[in-house]
Amino acid sequence: MNAPDLSDLSINRNKPLQKQLYKALIERIINGRLLAGVKLPSSRRMSECLDISRNTVTQTIEQLKNEGFLTSRVGKGVFVSKNLPSFANYPDERHPHNDTLNSATPLPSLSVYSQMLNSYPRFMSQWPTLLPFSPGVPDLKAFPFSIWNKLYRQHQDRIPINGYGNPIGYLPLREWLAEYLLITRGVRCAPDQIIITNGRQEALNICAKVILEQNDSILMENPGFWGAKLAFESMNAKINLVGLKNNHLDVDLLPQINVSEKLLYTTPTYQYPMGGILPPLERNKLLDWADKNQCWIIEDESNSIFSFNGNPYAALQGMRNNTPVIFIGSFNRALLPSLRLGYLVVPKPVVSSFVSVKSVISGPSTLLPQAIIADFMNEGHFVRHTRRMQKKYQKKWEHFHRLTQNRLEPNVNLITGSGIMFAVLSTPHHDDKWLSEKLHKKGFGNAPLSLSDANEKKISGLILGCANTNSSQRENFVDYLAHLLNSDKRPTS
Repeated sequence: MNAPDLSDLSINRNKPLQKQLYKALIERIINGRLLAGVKLPSSRRMSECLDISRNTVTQTIEQLKNEGFLTSRVGKGVFVSKNLPSFANYPDERHPHNDTLNSATPLPSLSVYSQMLNSYPRFMSQWPTLLPFSPGVPDLKAFPFSIWNKLYRQHQDRIPINGYGNPIGYLPLREWLAEYLLITRGVRCAPDQIIITNGRQEALNICAKVILEQNDSILMENPGFWGAKLAFESMNAKINLVGLKNNHLDVDLLPQINVSEKLLYTTPTYQYPMGGILPPLERNKLLDWADKNQCWIIEDESNSIFSFNGNPYAALQGMRNNTPVIFIGSFNRALLPSLRLGYLVVPKPVVSSFVSVKSVISGPSTLLPQAIIADFMNEGHFVRHTRRMQKKYQKKWEHFHRLTQNRLEPNVNLITGSGIMFAVLSTPHHDDKWLSEKLHKKGFGNAPLSLSDANEKKISGLILGCANTNSSQRENFVDYLAHLLNSDKRPTS
């Protein structure tokens, strides 16, 4: 592997040339611009490129060879040494040649928001891994990869979908999605109201930037999805919490909150993380309240595709004409997390505003997976796959329920919700973050329930994903959790 020709190296002819070249080469070796084993340009080429004498170059190279930074190979040239001097690993004041690199000047400050994120517990920045019980991870072994790969091969050489595309998304996918959402969720929209996003989190970030001004007040159900909270905090929003009733948003509390709200975030069909479903009567009351108060509703349905009910209640978005509702969905739970594709359904008058912000935040989402999903839906594979997973996930959840009943109750309770991809365990009198750490070290994914609770006195529990587990993993998990609960003798508040 040849090194660059060093043409970007700056030489000041009013200072000693050999010393400048020596320090420049040292700096590039230490900071990795010249990797171990890389061949340097010839001395003739370096002298011509830098417009300095070949003798200056030769003397510098000899000095670096004597110090162990460079090595010669007969008939092949000069290379960066693979065994550098010990001090070469320390680009700071301990390095005897590093007076040009060392600086006591501190870096400029970062935003308050970034500092706030760094102060949050480590759990909150983690994305689900492929460990069994990681929340939101589907059964990847059951995915029809043979069909998917066939569709991939049909599209991979298509020139039009290897460009950037339109930030609103691939039209055939939006057409099929509009039809699918109408049939399954009662969402009423045209394809040009659907915006394909880079996952659920980007959809939330777009909503925050389109709707909110700095310091606006918003409402969120509590416990709730921490990713939504972080998106709204990026706009310095004042977050007011609304409690739950029967594990869903308590709509009756809304009139009691005396603030001027700009939006309300809710997960009505699978309340995340508690799993409750907002009943039809309560949905109508929520829409009445939003109309009266001129408040946007963000209806996050990313976790609701698989449920015990099979056909969940109609979405808020489609219950009335001209509702101030923004609907969020995702393909990651139903298909593959690696797709990182979600979508927004927004009212027609504001589509251009959402597309403009999407364009600035990330530009168009990758077209190739969108084209594959469109054909996957068109040929009926999507519906067949989700129906098959519906039955499979329900059996897994029921098996896990039996295990917890037999081996963990009454100390631990499984909170029965509407979703079958998730299982939420209540672990009163135990530190759920401690339990979570122990389970992760044992190879079991999970998330502490307390991180979803913004109250001072937090609920303790574990958010689990049953979808990517087999029977032996479920049994081993329950056995190990029982062991942890029995060994946790620390006093609790």
